[in-house]
Amino acid sequence: MIIRGTSLAVATLLLTLTSCSKMPADKIPIGYARTFIEPIGVLPSGDTVTAYTLTNDRGMSVKVMSYGGIVLSIQTPDRNGTMADIVLGYDGLAAYLNETPYFGALIGRYGNRIAKGTFTLDGTAYTLAANNGPNALHGGVTGFDKVNWQVTPFDSAPRGHGLVLTYTSKDGEEGYPGELTATVTYTLTKANEFAIDYRATTTKATPVNLTQHTYFNLAGDGSGPVLDQLVQIDADAFTAIDSTLIPTGELRPVQGTPFDFTTPTSIGARIGEKDQQLTFGGGYDHNFVLRSTGEGMSHAARVIDLKTGRTLDVSTTEPGIQFYTGNFLDGTITGKQGRVYAHRTGFCLETQHFPDSPNQPSFPSTILRPGQTYTSRTVYTFGVQR
Repeated sequence: MIIRGTSLAVATLLLTLTSCSKMPADKIPIGYARTFIEPIGVLPSGDTVTAYTLTNDRGMSVKVMSYGGIVLSIQTPDRNGTMADIVLGYDGLAAYLNETPYFGALIGRYGNRIAKGTFTLDGTAYTLAANNGPNALHGGVTGFDKVNWQVTPFDSAPRGHGLVLTYTSKDGEEGYPGELTATVTYTLTKANEFAIDYRATTTKATPVNLTQHTYFNLAGDGSGPVLDQLVQIDADAFTAIDSTLIPTGELRPVQGTPFDFTTPTSIGARIGEKDQQLTFGGGYDHNFVLRSTGEGMSHAARVIDLKTGRTLDVSTTEPGIQFYTGNFLDGTITGKQGRVYAHRTGFCLETQHFPDSPNQPSFPSTILRPGQTYTSRTVYTFGVQR
């Protein structure tokens, strides 16, 4: 039997691991690492949506579903060993099918905004959906966050195990040129790293900017605002924006501004200051220009929750990171276990190329051409400060 929306390997695992899949992530014993698989719903298309819980032998777990490549939960310990889910989201599939603030989702074909939903490439003008005021946001009306990815689990012991997610975006989908084949690999390692590797090829020149949009709260989902959590970002400049959140082209120094996170600073320390950039973003919703250390991975950001001791470190091959402080969460969204998501109860650190790069020649290029391979890597490392 083949289950629609799954690979043969996944269908086989679904049949053999049914009993294992019923174990809650927070009940998995430490010292036991495995991937738990369970179907969690059916899309209007008839495709099955499957959830995968990756666990390591230190008790950490990451739960992902095939729809949108969405990270449903991440369970990590605090300084006392108490586990908690540290990402925002919903209890069931149905809520994710409605318009959401991209909780936990894979974002593509182009993460962040493109001004006025237009760009010109090799002399041809392309028009995208204006789904965020006058601008295109996160790939359009039906971006990569709203498709059912093909998923294949793997075991790369002794380092870790994970999932390979694949999606082929048709030529012209959401207005973008070229058939784009995207592969995203999620790996949970023994070192409490959640690694994300992106890869894509295309049949025509096209902009590509893939990212991950998980909302974190290191104190635990539903624990309240994140304003006391300390953030350090390895960036000496950010891309200044206009009133529609599109970069002006200026790389503005952070020194002497509320955007200086070069040393650990609480999210709420300066978020309320009278600053035009904060007004435009409703808080922090800006791309930070990361310090380059050459080819390969560089440390990008660190977050510490002093209450629980939980820490998050972000490293990436990308030149930028979008720091977003849940400014549009307003108490109208009910999340997991009936928790209401009030203002600034989560933050995002989205590694990326810069917003609106197809219209900004001075920014690092996001254009992928036939014969080239897009690659990007980001690692979220979870720890504890005693």
